[in-house]
Amino acid sequence: MTTNTETYSDVWKNCLSQIKSQITDDEFVKWFLPIVPLSYDGNILRLRLPDEESVYHIEHNYIPALRPIIHRHFGNNIRVRYAVPQHSSTDVPTEANTTPMSSYVAQKDTTKIKNPFVIPGIKKLVIDSQLNSKYTFESFVEGACNKLVRSVGEAVAQAPGRTAYNPFYIFGDSGLGKTHLAQAIGLEIKKRHPELQVLYVSMNKFQAQYTTAILNKEPNDFINFYQMIDVLIIDDIQELSGNKSSTQNAFFNIFNHLHLTGKQLILTSDKRPSELSDINDRLLTRFKWGLAAELTTPDYETKVKIILNKARQAGTEIPLDVVEYLAENVNDNVREIEGVLSSLIANADFLKRKLTISLAKEVLKTYVKIDQKEVSIGLIRKIVCEHMEISESDLDSPKRTRDIAQARQVAMYLSKKYTTLPLSVIGSSIGGKNHATVLHACKAVNNLLETDRLFAHTMDELERRLTQAR
Repeated sequence: MTTNTETYSDVWKNCLSQIKSQITDDEFVKWFLPIVPLSYDGNILRLRLPDEESVYHIEHNYIPALRPIIHRHFGNNIRVRYAVPQHSSTDVPTEANTTPMSSYVAQKDTTKIKNPFVIPGIKKLVIDSQLNSKYTFESFVEGACNKLVRSVGEAVAQAPGRTAYNPFYIFGDSGLGKTHLAQAIGLEIKKRHPELQVLYVSMNKFQAQYTTAILNKEPNDFINFYQMIDVLIIDDIQELSGNKSSTQNAFFNIFNHLHLTGKQLILTSDKRPSELSDINDRLLTRFKWGLAAELTTPDYETKVKIILNKARQAGTEIPLDVVEYLAENVNDNVREIEGVLSSLIANADFLKRKLTISLAKEVLKTYVKIDQKEVSIGLIRKIVCEHMEISESDLDSPKRTRDIAQARQVAMYLSKKYTTLPLSVIGSSIGGKNHATVLHACKAVNNLLETDRLFAHTMDELERRLTQAR
């Protein structure tokens, strides 16, 4: 601790001596020797640094070593303010004051610092990152469609701002996982580098915040806040298109500052950089500085993995044939897969229905158009007779034995479900019956599905065979 006759300049020299013993000579000469103590009021120590890069480098690399040294010499309640040239905060005498430290009276700090060049040195700003904890790398299903983006994302998370992938521009159609991956990078950075300030924000929200700042006459405070971020994740950057030049200029200033000071930028878009329109050329050029990587539509194998993973997260086991049916018919959107699964599971849980291909087909009608050829009555007759081990001639005969009658009812039920033919045509094509007989057959089959598990299993197998034969 200091004596009453020491000046703050003397004390700072003692701090430098200890700092020098803990780092290399090159580091000391480059980052600490240029620092000049400006003032000390018993509570706040003001230090002048040559430029903003020095401020940020010291903040993010030396604070763990610097903090105990400053506390030891100035006391635990000391706070540090930085100032750089060409800023009003440096309009104080540059000569070190020689007034003894004992003459300073501690003052209550009522200053709300908003400029990024004059920031608390020991007491860090803490912000809400706006990240969703469920969007992790672990919960993201990897496939050929996203392997590059995920691999680069993990590299960025290990060394944010220190790779060639800055900015990291992720693009692809809606629903392919851009937001998930961008947030996964942010969450991984927070886990690996808890000292960094990470912020996720959509471009629409950024625009709304800037508009509010303009109305409140605080645009500089808005820009300064964003310039204090270490990892900035902007979702849907294409929404910047067509915006007022003032908004684009604000984002340009933020982008430039963060990139210049080695901070990481992550951008997502539904368009590649070259497809963006109504955005300043200087911004478009900067979007291409790092790496632009595309998320493509998932292939069949990846969709199977996604469905199994989502079902596992929901605590539901889905039969493999249903999983394969969904993977074949849900086209290419991960959000669509999630919607289908949620509906499928809800139908099974609340309506007490089995997770079958038949149920999946019903659910899919709401979400996707299944482009498949219509099943013919001839195919239905053939599959029913083969499975139930009767001849097609018996199916058309007047015989009324239990197995033949049930086979006719099943064929009529499936014909009504899988074709668009009138009931009269279905009846005449299966035993020469009328439309009333078809209605009775459908009712009888529905009753058996609810009461006879063995019969329900038979129907599942028949529908599976029909689906495969289409």
